[in-house]
Amino acid sequence: MRGFCPWERKSLFMPTRKYPKELVDRGVRLAIESGRPVAHVAAELGLPAEILRKKVRQAEADQGLRPDLPSTAEREQIKELKREVAELRRANEILRAASLFFASELDESRPK
Repeated sequence: MRGFCPWERKSLFMPTRKYPKELVDRGVRLAIESGRPVAHVAAELGLPAEILRKKVRQAEADQGLRPDLPSTAEREQIKELKREVAELRRANEILRAASLFFASELDESRPK
């Protein structure tokens, strides 16, 4: 496993930090309303620029400012549809196997 030292049982990467939601929301609001670069706002608030950049992009998508990105609601809908497709594929495989089994039982001319 990359990034893992087996003899020390420690990750070689820095642990992830959680930043207060209020601070991140404030940074998003400042970046969108002021029009200043995200990196400058992030440095001012003591947040990593990449975290703030991702949150700003998602907020812009949710507000309809970025039509090229899916909104949070659309992302949730996509996840749900993917789950449903996976479930239907599993059901389809089960039905296919059952139909093959019963077809071979009913068709006596077929060699077993």
